[in-house]
Amino acid sequence: MQLVHQEMQAALALALETVSPGSASKAQFESPKVAAHGDWAVTAAMQLAKPLQRNPREVAQDLQQLLLASPAGQRWLAGVDIAGPGFLNLRLKPQAKQQVVREVLQAGAQFGRQAANGQRLLVEFVSANPTGPLHVGHGRQAALGDAICHLFDTQGWSVHREFYYNDAGVQIQTLATSTQCRAKGLKPGDAAWPENAYNGDYIQDIADDFQAQKTVQADDRAFTANGQVDDIANIRDFAVAYLRHEQDLDLQAFAVQFDHYYLESSLYTDGRVARAVASLQASGHTYESDGALWLRSTDFGDDKDRVMRKSDGSYTYFVPDVAYHLAKWERGFTKVINIQGTDHHGTIARVRAGLQAASQQQGLEIPPGYPDYVLHTMVRVMRGGEEVKISKRAGSYVTLRDLIEWTSKDAVRFFLLSRKPDTEYVFDVDLALAKNNENPVYYVQYAHARICSILKTWQDQSGQSLPALSATDLTPLDSPAAQSLMLQLARFPQMLTQACHDLAPHDVTFYLRDLAASYHSYYDAERILVDEQAVKEARLALIAATAQVLRNGLAVLGVSAPQSM
Repeated sequence: MQLVHQEMQAALALALETVSPGSASKAQFESPKVAAHGDWAVTAAMQLAKPLQRNPREVAQDLQQLLLASPAGQRWLAGVDIAGPGFLNLRLKPQAKQQVVREVLQAGAQFGRQAANGQRLLVEFVSANPTGPLHVGHGRQAALGDAICHLFDTQGWSVHREFYYNDAGVQIQTLATSTQCRAKGLKPGDAAWPENAYNGDYIQDIADDFQAQKTVQADDRAFTANGQVDDIANIRDFAVAYLRHEQDLDLQAFAVQFDHYYLESSLYTDGRVARAVASLQASGHTYESDGALWLRSTDFGDDKDRVMRKSDGSYTYFVPDVAYHLAKWERGFTKVINIQGTDHHGTIARVRAGLQAASQQQGLEIPPGYPDYVLHTMVRVMRGGEEVKISKRAGSYVTLRDLIEWTSKDAVRFFLLSRKPDTEYVFDVDLALAKNNENPVYYVQYAHARICSILKTWQDQSGQSLPALSATDLTPLDSPAAQSLMLQLARFPQMLTQACHDLAPHDVTFYLRDLAASYHSYYDAERILVDEQAVKEARLALIAATAQVLRNGLAVLGVSAPQSM
């Protein structure tokens, strides 16, 4: 139906240009709020009426006549109705809607994808410091980041996934101290146990393996312990590598991979922080006060100026962030998205302010809104009707691996993506395990498995292959249930484009639930494996196309499409 949409959009643009020269850009179709009103709606008549000083219904009548008289209109339109103050409701011929079935079957896994556009994108997500297992908040971030990467990939972008972490800060020193205390036989509750130490059982595991002089291998580092409990530097390096390996196991269980790991410490060793500070000072947007160095971030819209270098000589945490994002720009990533928790909201204005000051000084032409941010709230976990707040392994929170082990990778991904990132989310473990229509991932996956079962039965009976369906006569697909399902299939490419534009992978979950509902309604309305060959093959082609789009959509979310359940 992409061909139909293209031809009808061109016809609408020509009609608009005829009625009001210069208005062709308003050629857009919308979905009517009430399905019975039509297949597409056009609101342009009401937008043009005022500048044309005409009644909007009169403008709508002109557009109606031009659309119906156009070659595309004669080919694809069953009618155009005028409603209310000047809405145009377009009704498509059955053969127009049937086009999408052939398009899906011919494109397969490529349906909905755009050609490569030559643009590069860096998405930074998870970025958890290696001080403990990944919690469910990291899981939400991993699901969001990976799905947004998939969305941009469908739109032709070259996508780079990056994980940024600190391997040498205060938290890392606390990790080393906690591990050393465990290695010396101390435990939480003992008089000599440090007040700010990490208390989870995983610290004892690190200490045991350190004393056993084990070697740990993570995606970005490897280290062998020397077992000497007084060597705090060796303990620190081993603990970081150990927990990076643990994080890798969490991410592997979640099927998330990264192209690059970027160390905060490298920003100092490479001199990037020093160069960024020098650039900010040279920009004229800094000043000294009370022994500290300040960025005049109010020059760039921040609500107050920010301390860059404290009186003790140490930098505040947004300074390396500015240096890091300058490095992203210098690496050629003019489009960057950061997936972070809502607790990072306050850093956005100061990071952008720092980038603008450095950009002006260096002539980098960094856009004011660089980088983009997607902020997410934390996740509450319910199990057996009660909130689960801690994990024995982590000590203070539910880990991502706990959630995957209790349910499944598919359920965790789908559930964590099923709401807008900035809305509170309660993960119901019992619902994720339910095998009924209340469980959204089960509902969608069951629709796919149901189709696969029918297609397998047909193949076993007929000895034919699925590719043969792409040449099937689709004329029998003229029932309301079939046409409704085909309209849902046709929405997929534009839905992907809009979800990508809005950084909204939750739109994909909504779409898949709607598509599954349309399929289940169609299945209840019409038998597929009927005796009449032409009807049977047309209906098989329709459900095969539906299964393909379900697979394509689930792939964007990183969720599997099982053939049986």
